[in-house]
Amino acid sequence: MQDRPATPLLDRVRVPADMRNFSSEQLRQLADELRAETISTVSVTGGHLGSSLGVVELTVAIHAVFDTPHDRLIWDVGHQCYPHKILTGRRDRIRTLRQGGGLSGFTKRSESEYDPFGAAHSSTSISAGLGMSVASALQEKPRNVIAVIGDGSMSAGMAYEAMNNAGAEKANLIVILNDNDMSIAPPVGAMSAYLSRTISSRPFLSVRDFVAKMAKNFPGPIERVAKRADEYARGLLTGGTLFEEMGFYYVGPVDGHNMDHLLPVLRNLRDTGHKGPFLVHAVTQKGKGYAPAETSGDKYHGVQKFDVITGEQQKAPPGPPVYQKVFAQALIAEAEADERIVAVNAAMPSGTSLDMFAKRFPERCFDVGIAEQHAVTFAAGMATEGLKPFCAIYSTFLQRGYDQVVHDVALQNLPVRFAMDRAGLVGADGATHAGSFDIAYLGCLPGFTLMAASCEVELAHMIATMAQIDDGPSGVRYPRGEGFALQPLPARGTPLPIGKGRVVREGSKIAILSYGARLQECLKAADELATYGLSCTVADARFAKPLDTALVEQLAKHHEVLITIEEGSLNGFGGLVMHHLALKGLLDHGLKFRPMTLPDIWIDHESPKKQYDIAGLNAPHITAMALSALGKEALAVSASA
Repeated sequence: MQDRPATPLLDRVRVPADMRNFSSEQLRQLADELRAETISTVSVTGGHLGSSLGVVELTVAIHAVFDTPHDRLIWDVGHQCYPHKILTGRRDRIRTLRQGGGLSGFTKRSESEYDPFGAAHSSTSISAGLGMSVASALQEKPRNVIAVIGDGSMSAGMAYEAMNNAGAEKANLIVILNDNDMSIAPPVGAMSAYLSRTISSRPFLSVRDFVAKMAKNFPGPIERVAKRADEYARGLLTGGTLFEEMGFYYVGPVDGHNMDHLLPVLRNLRDTGHKGPFLVHAVTQKGKGYAPAETSGDKYHGVQKFDVITGEQQKAPPGPPVYQKVFAQALIAEAEADERIVAVNAAMPSGTSLDMFAKRFPERCFDVGIAEQHAVTFAAGMATEGLKPFCAIYSTFLQRGYDQVVHDVALQNLPVRFAMDRAGLVGADGATHAGSFDIAYLGCLPGFTLMAASCEVELAHMIATMAQIDDGPSGVRYPRGEGFALQPLPARGTPLPIGKGRVVREGSKIAILSYGARLQECLKAADELATYGLSCTVADARFAKPLDTALVEQLAKHHEVLITIEEGSLNGFGGLVMHHLALKGLLDHGLKFRPMTLPDIWIDHESPKKQYDIAGLNAPHITAMALSALGKEALAVSASA
């Protein structure tokens, strides 16, 4: 283990109240120690490093000025929260981050009273903060509510919907825009810091209120002119006209790493007594204070364990190709042959490996930011004009664009192709990022062609299949991480017959029908069942819609037990199979049908293997289910033990 840094001041802080009598100089030192502790921690655990380093000073300043947890502090996106966790009573467990039984990599209500709102998806903080502010006012429990939004979260429409509402409500809400990519304002300096302190101060606000009250004594047009003049004067000085137009009182930009800038502004807002909402524009640097993260923000956004001195991340030994790269390579192969193919992602070019596609076809790859709703309808618009859009979005994030999938794609039968990454359970990111529901939420939509890849070679074939589907929407789901290297990858995939599965192993007593990447576990279960003298057929469904009804009926008619396996929730693939069997009367003649799905619980962060043990979807669980269906209860218990 690497040596832990010396942190004499941080060692004195168990909860934020312990730092509230620190001087400004001590708070600066505390921030330096907190940054060193964060780097040291993530070097051991892995996780989101760059975004956490960018908010160290903000974290210290907010907790030093405001009375948390009575005052509510929301982080958006929650992966900025590692320094916050260290300061809020969780330092002794911080090196369990993202590990089974340890701390979540995001804010989590059940974990601490200092986490008033769980945040793993983005752009939710202003809505939640507004709700808290209104609730506090209605219940006459005065408190400050602070929402820190950044790391791309302001690119989503939900943030602006909430700001529009908060401005209209004149809510007591402080929004801190953590601008870590310089996308809104130029670098800040002494003059902007002075302006920010001035316009957030009680005297300035009092003068402004006095002018507003005086203006009310004049005819309506003069009052409106005075109000507009005030807004635009400050807008010219600070650049905050957009936020002012939405009803926010804009303060900034301020240097988000300078305590001498942050502390006076936050104290002014705490003490002013002026009804909000306020927006503090803090300019920060992702990865601040750690050179490797400063110079390679994307690479150090999420990291493996690394060496603090060199910055070198631990590399896994060479293994099978990962699904994400297989997807990108297969899509590039299709795009080489068809210039109508374009790719869309929502702020995840490297996560989906579409950065590879963008390098080859820069004019045909579109990153729309954290805006999944827009991504879906944007792709639908391109489809109406004859392009072939592939929309690559994590399964869990596609949920945010579901209304657009229904109304803008499915209802109009547009050939948008959805590549649903991170299907199934995802390990350290936990329940918030698991792709659990897409089979169910897309399987109920008319006209969709839905596939699931059992291995990386099948994924290449399915990308080629989707490229040929022009008469409606389609989707393919695939997991995070490595494939199986069972056979060489093709240079280009071969389109599959639509709605046709395949039998992988022939048997007679038990049939296991797999949809997705549990196929290898099904084959292991078949081997185990053979040791009990039970012959097993294993089939790869490939398609959920259209369902291979001939294959389903064949398996049902010629086997005593039929088990379906999927890495999805209840009412998914197994539900579609059971519906067909019931309509055909095949459940009426002794068939023992058993659907195996993800259980009806949230599964927290763990290793993927342990997660699938919890879910009951590994080979021993499949074996036990088959034995139980045959009434071999004693054998089933021993098989699952």
